Amino acid sequence: MTAPDLKTPTDLKSNATKSVADALNGALADAYALYLKTKNFHWHVSGPHFRDYHLMFDEQATEILGVTDLIAERVRKTGNVTLRSIGDIARHQTVKDNDAEFVAPADMLKELRDDNLAMVETFRAVKAAATEAGDNATEGIVDDWTDQAEQRAWFLFEAARGA
Repeated sequence: MTAPDLKTPTDLKSNATKSVADALNGALADAYALYLKTKNFHWHVSGPHFRDYHLMFDEQATEILGVTDLIAERVRKTGNVTLRSIGDIARHQTVKDNDAEFVAPADMLKELRDDNLAMVETFRAVKAAATEAGDNATEGIVDDWTDQAEQRAWFLFEAARGA
């Protein structure tokens, strides 16, 4: 239940926006988990393609982090509240952490590719919830996030061919 002080006015029905907010908060948790994993791999990549992967991971992490604020603000615009802590993120994320001491560059590429493809599925679920709720603003903006995740997965796929 949203505290009255945080109840943003909207013409959307609260039960409909709750399902959209739940989907968005799941996407937000996964975006943060993917951001941190991408930065982790950026910091720890090694090998003959170091520079290319290091720069690509940094660019992708920056793009993912940029989406997090947009997702959270969309939750608030629907009259709901968003994630509040690392623990909250951990409770909602489906993207798995990678705490390995060493990950081969080829494995980094494949893992991030798969995680970005999972984000595409998550964004499609957000779109479906938004469509059902009549939330055309969320329905429209999620298309950009989907396209970005698809592009990241494509770049990672192509880079992995030579790894």
